[in-house]
Amino acid sequence: MTLTGADVLARRGITAEPGPVPSGHRFPDGAHFRIEIPSVEGPGVLRAVIDQAKAEDITVNRVSQGSGAMLLSAAELDEMTALAADHGIEVSLFVGPREEWDIGSLAQSGEGPSRAGLIRGARQLRYAIDDVLRGVEHGIRGFLVADTGLLEVLAEMQRRGEIPASVVWKVSAMLAPANPLTVSQLDRLGASTINVPSDATLGQLAEMRAATTLPIDLYVEAPSGMGGVVRGQEAADLVVVTAPMYVKFGLRNSRSLYPSGLHLVDEACLIAREKVHRAAVALEWMQRSGLRLVQSGPDAAGLGVPELS
Repeated sequence: MTLTGADVLARRGITAEPGPVPSGHRFPDGAHFRIEIPSVEGPGVLRAVIDQAKAEDITVNRVSQGSGAMLLSAAELDEMTALAADHGIEVSLFVGPREEWDIGSLAQSGEGPSRAGLIRGARQLRYAIDDVLRGVEHGIRGFLVADTGLLEVLAEMQRRGEIPASVVWKVSAMLAPANPLTVSQLDRLGASTINVPSDATLGQLAEMRAATTLPIDLYVEAPSGMGGVVRGQEAADLVVVTAPMYVKFGLRNSRSLYPSGLHLVDEACLIAREKVHRAAVALEWMQRSGLRLVQSGPDAAGLGVPELS
């Protein structure tokens, strides 16, 4: 049996603060957690993630993208669909346009980050709905949403059968709720998974978990622009309280990639590879914890894996 830090401290009568009650919820396949790699900005970066995951001998369950589905060509959408479908990986593309790309000056001000993911005006709403419909036509089955009005209308379209039932609505970190009431609200509006703040405590995560059975997404390492927290060694404790949980790996001290393109693709690939490596290290910490935590495999139930036409 592996000696742990908790064992050593217990010899001196020292214990950690009482932990919240473990979550009894699971993914549909019975798993506690899934691995997500964000900022996978196109097919070249997706290939880098797949190659690195193979080299590290780990499973990546979901990749997400921040530049926006609208900046990918039809050919790129098709290529991402084929790659991800072949490996059983969910692809979640940000819905665009959004306020940070708009001509309005507020989003470019010091207060801009608080509005970055919102939809500005009826014209952007129209484009955003079209962005989702276009992605769906090319097989994409996962979308990041950062506007509550847009989330409500997309979920309504899905109930009406205008969008496939297999599409997953991922509430973006730009809209991250930090209390159980807002989590419940997003659940009612039609969210499929909810990204909460990366600096949430175990107690706060337990409070939010008690408000919903939906999967919770959490950056265990966040980009510097989102606080730069590094919590990979804590992943097991986070999963115990928060399951079902998407364990998400940003990368501190890396440059912002949005909007991405050919001018950044080499750097985006390197950043993505390092995120996969951080995930592999965190999985080692989870194994060392002694907790029997189960990860979903490829093509698991509930994943928005692209569908080939």
